[in-house]
Amino acid sequence: MLTQVRIVGSGLIGTSIALGLSAHGVRCQMIDSDPAAAQLASALTGGASVDSPELVILALPSYAIPQVIEEEFALNPHSTFMDVGSVKCEPLLYIEKSSLPLERFVPTHPMAGRELGGAQSARADLFATRSWVITPSEACSAESIAIVTQLIGLLGASLIHLPADEHDRAVAAVSHLPQITASLLGQSLDMTPMEWLELSGTGLRDTTRIAASDPLLWSEIIFSNRAEIAKVARKMHAALGDLIANLDDKSAIAAFINRGRAGRARIPGKHGGKAREYTYLPIVIDDKPGQLAAIFNECKSISVNVEDLTIEHSPGQLSALITLALSSSDAQSLSSHLSAIGWNVHPILK
Repeated sequence: MLTQVRIVGSGLIGTSIALGLSAHGVRCQMIDSDPAAAQLASALTGGASVDSPELVILALPSYAIPQVIEEEFALNPHSTFMDVGSVKCEPLLYIEKSSLPLERFVPTHPMAGRELGGAQSARADLFATRSWVITPSEACSAESIAIVTQLIGLLGASLIHLPADEHDRAVAAVSHLPQITASLLGQSLDMTPMEWLELSGTGLRDTTRIAASDPLLWSEIIFSNRAEIAKVARKMHAALGDLIANLDDKSAIAAFINRGRAGRARIPGKHGGKAREYTYLPIVIDDKPGQLAAIFNECKSISVNVEDLTIEHSPGQLSALITLALSSSDAQSLSSHLSAIGWNVHPILK
């Protein structure tokens, strides 16, 4: 049973792990090379100290593992060790060169995060329903894997086993390239007149959200996985080049957009499996407090489940458009209900 954990690294991931484990009664000690970061993380997570941790978590960039591993292994010679970095081949190489036996090291990667870093951004539910990949070597012991598996279960994540090299190829496509794309789009706005940016809708905000990520963290991630990233980036570069060369051909443009639609349709739904097809209900609301809460109270009163929502609101406008994503039957029920009690409901969209 997991009772004591030592976490080396007091950033977003390490502190979120501690918050989640503390809720289950696990004592977590926070360590960091920055005393202020460690102090904040400790204050947020209960400030526990441990003497015989079953698990030591290396919640720091992969390149920093060689700087701490010998000292941590000497202090905790009977502990299992795991990391939480975004690249998995590199940590294994570092551990192979260290005193820590490979049988006691489990490389892992929680597929969760936020564009805001640091302990101040940590959340106990950060990993709930998210995938958590482990890539143990053949030498890794069943006992070590069991300890890490227990941690992942306590945090509400879904365990996925992958070879380290396959993991690095996968995240290049589904995590690292999206960051690069968002950053590239964000760069394109640098010289855009502010009055044009006032026209921005949710599309621009959604696609540039992760452009606000930590540049130091992401420079390390991209550098560590540069070989795999280069492969997928070249394909995107070629596709963009083809589009530029065919901007006079509407059928080629349509084919480009359609390939994007087809790729996006392959992304699983929020509970895994095939993505659900939603029906969308537009509602115009007044720009005043309590409007959203009132709508959700009406949803609750007729047992309607809202899957997602977007809000469009232009500066100076006295109203806003909220669009709710629901199942087809729930959209029909809510439309009829809200219309009957006076809400400004518009025709359902497929």
